[in-house]
Amino acid sequence: MVRIGGLASGMDIDTLVSDLMKAERIPLDKLSQKKQLLEWQRDDYRSMNTLLSDFDDYIFDNMTLQKDFLKKTVTSSMSSAVTATASTNAGNVNTSIVVNKLASSTNWISNSGITYDQNTFASDTVIQLKATNGDGTQSMVTNSDGTKTDVIELTIKAGSTLEDVLKQLSSKKELGINLFTENGKVVMTKNDTGSKSSITIENEAAKTLFASLGFSDTTNNTVPYTLEATKTAGDDAAFTLNGLENITRSSNTFTINDVTYTLNDVTNGKAATIKVSSDTDNMVDKIVQFVDKYNELIEKINGEISETRYRSYQPLSDEEKEAMSEKQIELWEEKAKSGLLKNDSILASSLNKMRTALYSAYTGTGANSDYNQLAEIGIKTTNNYRDNGKLTIDETKLREAIEKDPQAVFQMFSGATRITTTATDGTTTTKDSTVQAELGLTKRLRNIISDTVEGIEKKAGKLTSTNQQFSIGRNIVGLDSQIDRFQDRLTQIENRYWNQFTAMEQAIQKANSQSTYLMQQFA
Repeated sequence: MVRIGGLASGMDIDTLVSDLMKAERIPLDKLSQKKQLLEWQRDDYRSMNTLLSDFDDYIFDNMTLQKDFLKKTVTSSMSSAVTATASTNAGNVNTSIVVNKLASSTNWISNSGITYDQNTFASDTVIQLKATNGDGTQSMVTNSDGTKTDVIELTIKAGSTLEDVLKQLSSKKELGINLFTENGKVVMTKNDTGSKSSITIENEAAKTLFASLGFSDTTNNTVPYTLEATKTAGDDAAFTLNGLENITRSSNTFTINDVTYTLNDVTNGKAATIKVSSDTDNMVDKIVQFVDKYNELIEKINGEISETRYRSYQPLSDEEKEAMSEKQIELWEEKAKSGLLKNDSILASSLNKMRTALYSAYTGTGANSDYNQLAEIGIKTTNNYRDNGKLTIDETKLREAIEKDPQAVFQMFSGATRITTTATDGTTTTKDSTVQAELGLTKRLRNIISDTVEGIEKKAGKLTSTNQQFSIGRNIVGLDSQIDRFQDRLTQIENRYWNQFTAMEQAIQKANSQSTYLMQQFA
């Protein structure tokens, strides 16, 4: 609606109404400021949750699994002949090993001409085979109904070429063989090593196929029969371990006492020494990184709850921003956003709980009374009270503790007492104890973080939350309703002002008309 005022009075009605409405909008501006502060506070809470969740993820990825924490270092005095790796449960021992023979694969080479061609099978034909692995185990196939069988079936399509057949046999993983042709011969090799590999022909179609590939078994070719034509049997690896002779394995890679050995060559009667020791550097690095991450976390949280609140700096309205430069707006809003989480009870309580959790002794499974508190492995709070509980490390003391009892140090950080309960139906469940002293330090921290994140989400929600699902959001919804009602009221007030000024204009215009008429009469 176009409004033109002041024609009769000569007054700037637009400016008058605008100035009057500025005063009327002051309560609306305060509501908008309050809403903006709540949105900023919500975002600050969510940033704290992101910080806590990132720290929780770091703990899970780096501090919970023995294989990542308690690594072993393995060295070999003759790495060209034998190498090894060790699991976290392996002892710190020296082992001597003499490699007498390497394991090898079984080979078959066709002993007659290849007669296979695309006309060998006039229709799709199912062949049946069995395969024994180098360690003597039978290769099994799982049927569609879940049952297992040792008969391996392949369907040779009518018109398949020699290349197609060799590729199909090689790709059947249960057979574990590889075939190729060269110089008029077909070579078949078992993929694994060991002396007990075999291939058994199970039906006439398989017999026909292998005979056409040149594998003619004249001594025993009554189905079923084991393919022996021109077979070079594989060998088992043979070695002497710590003086015990004639030990054999079907593979060149095997595990003894949690140490996995890989044989690469014979040692010609000489003994290679395999040394297993704890990877102290890895464990020290993990703990140092953990302390750094923890210090970074509490520094940022302490910074939020102790940040100065500038109450005289309120969020700017659109009109106020128009009168300021971008730099001025940035500086103003920096002050306005400051201290929105000052002395927040959720974050302050979380910090106190984390400090208590780290200082309390660990009494759970695998605890060592010599190394069940951080101070005993060289980790203490700094002497500067302004650090608000930051940790500092004596790496020499930490290294000594790890070298003496790495398992105890790991348990202090990530161990727990496991509790098994039995239900009335006989089913059992096992979970960590709920007693804090029986939980490792990182498990305690993760529980505290989980509770804190949950508490913050109840107050500030998360990205996928609707406003009705958290308390700040509900307050924002309430403010939106107040703002909408107040805007409706302002519209009514503005209309009233215009009606009043319009009435004034009409009265002035009427008075001017009467004055003009009287002057005409007197004239």
